Amino acid sequence: MSTDQDLARVPSPEALPSGGRLRRLAAQVTSEVTRYRRLPEYFIGVVVLPVILFAMFGLPNAGTTLPGGTTVVALLFVSFSCYGVVSQSLFSFGAELAAEREAGWLRRLRATPMPMSVYFAGKLAVNLVFTLLIAVATALLASLAGDADFDPARLAATVGVLLLGTVVFSPMGAAIAYWARPRAASTIVNLVFLPLSFLSGFFFPPSQLPDVLQGVAPWLPTFHFGQLAWRAMAPADDVRRFGAELSGSTWLHVAVVLVWGLVCTAVTVQGYRRELQRERS
Repeated sequence: MSTDQDLARVPSPEALPSGGRLRRLAAQVTSEVTRYRRLPEYFIGVVVLPVILFAMFGLPNAGTTLPGGTTVVALLFVSFSCYGVVSQSLFSFGAELAAEREAGWLRRLRATPMPMSVYFAGKLAVNLVFTLLIAVATALLASLAGDADFDPARLAATVGVLLLGTVVFSPMGAAIAYWARPRAASTIVNLVFLPLSFLSGFFFPPSQLPDVLQGVAPWLPTFHFGQLAWRAMAPADDVRRFGAELSGSTWLHVAVVLVWGLVCTAVTVQGYRRELQRERS
C-alpha cells in the first residue's frame, strides 16, 4: 500500500535526469516522424509545395545575374524558403496542435511520464528538419535547374536564418493552438499566415503596398525575418537591384524577431496554464 512518503519519492516528469529526457525526446521525434510518414499529403503541403512554387515562379529567371555576382534565382530561393518556413511552422504548431487538443491527446499525454517540455521540443526538432528539407530541396533545384551560383558561406548563413525563423514562428502557431477554439484554429492560422507572408517583402517590396499597410509591415516579424535572410544571401546592392528593400541594422532585425519569439512563447505558456486550471476546476 502506497504511503505519502512513497509518493514523495516518485520523480516529477519535469525532474527527469538528462539521460531520461534525451531518450524521451528521441521517442517523441520518432513518433512525429512516423505520424508524418503516414500523412504524405501533409509532407507534400509543408515541404514540397514551396519547392513547386519556386519551380514555377523562380526558375523562369534562371541565367540572370546581378552586378554584384548574385543570381536572381538565388534571391528567389530566399523568398520561397522564407515562405515555406513561416507556412510549415504556423500550420504544424497551430492547426496540428489544436487538433491534438481537440482529440484529448494532450490531456492524456500529461498523465504519462513524458514532460510537456520534451513533447514540444520533439515537435520543434521535426519542424527544424522540415526547414532543412525545404532549404536543401530548393537550393538543389536552384543549382541544378536554375544555374544558381551559391556562395557556401552565404548559403550557410541563410539556412541559419531560416532555422531561427522556425524557432520564432513555431511558438506563434502554438499560441494560436492554445488560445483559439480547436475547430477554428486552422482558419485563424490562415488569417494570420496570409498577411504575414504578403506584408513581409518576400515577393514584392512593402513600398508597393497601400500606405496603411506600408506602416504595418515593419511591425511584423516576417518583415524582419526577410531582412535578415536577404542580408545573409547577398550584398546590399544586389538585394536592392533585385527589388527588395533593406532598412535598419542587422541587430535591430535580430532583436525584433527574438522579441516576437519570446512574446509568442510567453503567450503559449499562459495558454497552457489556463488549460491546466480549467481541467483542475
